[in-house]
Amino acid sequence: MIVVLLRLLRRAVHHPPSLVRVAALLASVIAYGASGFLFFEIEAKPDLGWDDALWWSLVTITTIGYGDFFPTTLGGRFVVGVPLMAFGVGSLGYVLSMAAAALVEAKTREFSGMSKVEAEEHLIVINFPSLGKVERLLDELLHPLGLGPRTPVVLVDEHLEHLPPELATRHVRFVRGNPTRDETLTRASLDRAAVAIVLSKTAGDPRSDEQAISVALAIEGRSRSVRTTVECVDPSSEEHLRKAGCDNVVCTSRFDANCHSSEVLHPGAQLVVHDLLSTSSGGQQLFIRDVPEGAKTFSEAARRVGERTHIAIGLQRSGVVELNPGDVPLRPGDQLVTIGPSTKA
Repeated sequence: MIVVLLRLLRRAVHHPPSLVRVAALLASVIAYGASGFLFFEIEAKPDLGWDDALWWSLVTITTIGYGDFFPTTLGGRFVVGVPLMAFGVGSLGYVLSMAAAALVEAKTREFSGMSKVEAEEHLIVINFPSLGKVERLLDELLHPLGLGPRTPVVLVDEHLEHLPPELATRHVRFVRGNPTRDETLTRASLDRAAVAIVLSKTAGDPRSDEQAISVALAIEGRSRSVRTTVECVDPSSEEHLRKAGCDNVVCTSRFDANCHSSEVLHPGAQLVVHDLLSTSSGGQQLFIRDVPEGAKTFSEAARRVGERTHIAIGLQRSGVVELNPGDVPLRPGDQLVTIGPSTKA
């Protein structure tokens, strides 16, 4: 251990980083100016101190020149002042350019998804199928009645080269990499996330489900505390995703077929569904909520939520939805399906 530390120290001494070298050069220039100014000017101005000399040196290399201190001797002007103006300004400019370059590089790495995101209780969106789809998703989720507009968002995608400006204005953070790998999930701070949504990589392509299953396994294998919702195209993939440990699975092809058939048989049905599922429509919403405490039957529970402007339309029992079940006894674990204003009264 001692040998390793000695080697690192020797390397730092013989090959210091450029920032350390420039900082040492700038400190040397300031020290030269302060000591030289004091050496030549102390005889004519006995009240001068080191603080005054350092102040004059800093003011000179920054080209501010307040005029409260200035050299009056020949040595102070040409031996100290002129070299300090020439080398000091150059050294300071170089330091500032290095700082600016570091900031630009950090910002570039952030927009290209190469940096690590520091966030907590955030939303992770995995895959970027299209800008429109991601924006619509964020409109719904970041609504005040959803996760809230202050929820941090991290987008993870393997092939997106730069974060779109439209998402940058929403303060979305970007991580570029394979979402099935631990290194990518670490940079997205998965362990501290609240929700992870896995979108289909290619809309309508059943082969996207293979990647979705792999991503779900990677997430659930690393952090089961994160609430996961995974989109799949092929209904047969639902079983695999649930076995992978996903909290929720959304099969888009099933919804597509239902929307088409409902619109043919009952024109306008899709408008009703949109209003029920949207947090930003401002109308009524569909809720899955706990049964009121003390309710013994569905009818009793429906009456009690009705007093709070909600209409109970069914039960969710053991993962199955029963609409309009009648006056059936309630069981432990049952949840009500209700329609009501966009708030859980």
